[in-house]
Amino acid sequence: MFTQYSDMAILPDAGDGARMAVWPVVRPGARPMRKQYHVQLTPEQRSETLAILRRGNAAALTARHARILLEADEAVRRRVRGDRQVAELCGVSPRTVARVRERCARDGFAVALHGRPHPGSAPKLDSAQEARLIALACSAPPAGRVRWSVRLLAERAVELEDLPPVSRELVRTTLKKTASSRGASNAG
Repeated sequence: MFTQYSDMAILPDAGDGARMAVWPVVRPGARPMRKQYHVQLTPEQRSETLAILRRGNAAALTARHARILLEADEAVRRRVRGDRQVAELCGVSPRTVARVRERCARDGFAVALHGRPHPGSAPKLDSAQEARLIALACSAPPAGRVRWSVRLLAERAVELEDLPPVSRELVRTTLKKTASSRGASNAG
């Protein structure tokens, strides 16, 4: 398929002897890279990770990171384990172990265990504005219309002073969250 040189591979189908870097190059007799980040859990952190694993109802990512942190802990009186050994014990790749070690060292134990928070975006309408939009949707439709359309509601909401500019999609999702019937008198 391709010929491998020290740190380059010749791609046969690329023409003109194109080369692509192959990393990492494992040379025979070479020693593996030293760990840059070391994990030393306090007794409180160790008991928290053990509790997460004992409960068994934590998110899969949290449980996996708890197991990695326990196996990579250097404070325990045992031989220090490398990334490959921890990866084999936990059923993950050595790169995952290295990332969890790095996150624990740089960002702290809580971030390594649970990850960074994902707050999302702030709501575009507050509850009073949503109530105003729903009241508009439940009011009588304009002259010449049988019922309110989402597009018509969005246009009318823009005309109102107390609502910010809204899109049709925002009107649709706001009305979808409510159980309003938008003026239909189909009670069954």
